[in-house]
Amino acid sequence: MTGNQASAGHLLRLIRDGSATTRGALQRATGLSRSTVGHRLDQLFAAGWLREGATAPVEGSSGGRPSTRLEFDSEHAVVLAADLGTSHTSAAVVDLAGNVLAERSGEMLIADGPGHVLDTLARWFAALLEQTGTPAARVCGIGLSVPGPVDWESGLVVQPPIMPGWDGYPVREKLQEAWARYVSAEGPAVPVLLDNDANLMAYAEQRAAHRDCSAFLLVKVSTGIGAGVVADGRLYRGIDGGSGDIGHIRLHDCPEALCMCGSYGCLAAVASGRALAAQLTDAGIATDSVSGVRDHLAAGQPDAVRLAREAGRRVGEVLVTVVTLLNPGVLMIAGDLAGTPFLTGVRELLYQRAMPRTTAHLSVVTSRLGERAGLLGAAAIVVEDLYAPDRADARLAALGG
Repeated sequence: MTGNQASAGHLLRLIRDGSATTRGALQRATGLSRSTVGHRLDQLFAAGWLREGATAPVEGSSGGRPSTRLEFDSEHAVVLAADLGTSHTSAAVVDLAGNVLAERSGEMLIADGPGHVLDTLARWFAALLEQTGTPAARVCGIGLSVPGPVDWESGLVVQPPIMPGWDGYPVREKLQEAWARYVSAEGPAVPVLLDNDANLMAYAEQRAAHRDCSAFLLVKVSTGIGAGVVADGRLYRGIDGGSGDIGHIRLHDCPEALCMCGSYGCLAAVASGRALAAQLTDAGIATDSVSGVRDHLAAGQPDAVRLAREAGRRVGEVLVTVVTLLNPGVLMIAGDLAGTPFLTGVRELLYQRAMPRTTAHLSVVTSRLGERAGLLGAAAIVVEDLYAPDRADARLAALGG
């Protein structure tokens, strides 16, 4: 490595991913001199980003003085994270290792609009931070999971079918302003990052239990239907954040099904939690939301079980094409409908219609992180962004390092 490829930020990455965790290992990995490695580590220690851990044996030696292991200090800052649903929101203070320090959840209607929602969220964040006794100055960023398409570069929600009033709204700036009001913060604005909920769930789940899977696909089925793809450890978002919007793939035999997006025949209009709630109500079983569908399924209500299995078959029909195109090693079904009836329906169609070659090495699983997946994914993207080599170097320069 030369130049910026062996900067302090790159040394930090080697330490964080476990590639090189002693001074000697960093010298070997980068080709830098002992003094240069020492200088760059001094920058990281001065910023509070590193700490010394237990000693490690000298590589290739049966004797000699053990080396001190270097560790990323995951306690030097915190992230504020939130997972916004259509009617329910979770918010948390999370350390840099992904440990939840304080959490709150409750009813919050996305349809009330971004101004009300973001102001309420900032108030929740302030109360949670006070609960942990953490100064506002230690907040390094805010991560937000939303139930709609997001253009990652601009941070704008783009034409979301179930988020009225959010299209093109400056979420980053408005949340920064609301946060600053509640904590009377001065100085640079806290970075705000947001992404689609299925993307962030996929990112968190892949990192939690499937890091060895180079092609990971998560399908969330709740009020709507969406998918997140992690390829070679990175989220695949498409050209403007539209990747994974499989809920709006048209079904050829449902031309009368009106979708929230205004089109007819979308998968979500037939197989989402919202669609099942309507179908149950039409069958004489009053169900006003996806949470009601979930309750019926938990109670084993026969019509709910039957409709969930049929919905799984519908989603499985679309996933035959998706899985054939992506060739994932893991397909995870998540969200409110991700129970046995729905999963059975997916499996039936997927293994019936897909080529054996396509599914030979495919594992179909359910969520490990459950309702926290979106929240943890929102926190993780903040950490990965702020401590990526180039961004870390820029932050160190701003700190005078």
